[in-house]
Amino acid sequence: MLTRRTLGRQGLEVSSLGLGCMGMTHAYGSPDDAESIATVHRAIELGCTFLDTAEVYGPYTNEELLGRALEGRRDQVQIATKFGFVIGEGKGPLSGTDSRPEHIREVVEASLKRLCTDRIDLLYQHRVDPNTPIEDVAGTVKDLIQEGKVLYFGLSEAGCDTIRRAHAVQPVTALQSEYSLWERNLEQDVLPLLAELGIGMVPFSPLGRGFLTGIAKRAEEYPENDYRSKNDPRLQGDNFDANMRLAEFVRDVAQGYGATAGQVALAWLLQKRPDIVPIPGTKRRKYLEENLAADALKLSAEDVARLDAALDTYQVAGPRYVERAMAMVDR
Repeated sequence: MLTRRTLGRQGLEVSSLGLGCMGMTHAYGSPDDAESIATVHRAIELGCTFLDTAEVYGPYTNEELLGRALEGRRDQVQIATKFGFVIGEGKGPLSGTDSRPEHIREVVEASLKRLCTDRIDLLYQHRVDPNTPIEDVAGTVKDLIQEGKVLYFGLSEAGCDTIRRAHAVQPVTALQSEYSLWERNLEQDVLPLLAELGIGMVPFSPLGRGFLTGIAKRAEEYPENDYRSKNDPRLQGDNFDANMRLAEFVRDVAQGYGATAGQVALAWLLQKRPDIVPIPGTKRRKYLEENLAADALKLSAEDVARLDAALDTYQVAGPRYVERAMAMVDR
């Protein structure tokens, strides 16, 4: 069984590793509902109880799938979901943000129905909305917490000023942002702020969208319906070749432990701070079990230092998103 960790100072306890559910219906290849549901059930058996979804994944189908998967199991898990994008009439998330208070309430009511539950354990603002003061967002979630529909408040890809302002209205339990061996943009200012305010960290894409496992393919080798085919510059052209050197370095470290590169990447995150809870995503039981084994892997101080320094030697090539998506990151 996985060990447990506490996010924030408000009392949210979750498994040390969560399960990112996005790829079960969205972005990464074709869905396989039966295997996805079996993966959720296996996660619970292994003590992985922190499940991450969002209304925009699908859209909507990811929450619906999770609602079906959790029938009779709801009280065994903590569900995190998100609001904040413009959705509908063929519009995808890159078409804009919407965190107006009335919209937040609409999303929460719809998410509760899709998830077949009466409460959301952790509700994130998916991306900061420049047209809605963060104080209004935090205040709306505070009201939802008082009503019992939401238990804890989170932010995603928010910058320091936004985090401080939100936290002053409603304590933020967790920040979800991309953080991994090859994406370290949080280390200079965001992580110290989280430590100061007592906010937990939930890294998404902790395996670099599969790259840090060493088995990622070039962008052009993925099918058209896979997010990585057009939207991940780090997998394209010369960037792929440059970045593979970092993946090979991680794999070399892993060999010394009889582990996989992905397990080392996750163990590195787990050893950074006791309130970091990575959420590697998968829709396959095989990869779930492989990822969760990282909870038991303890890296030496020497190897942690080597991994910390890896980016000084192996520079990551390419931005992590295409330009439209990067514009939505609050930095």
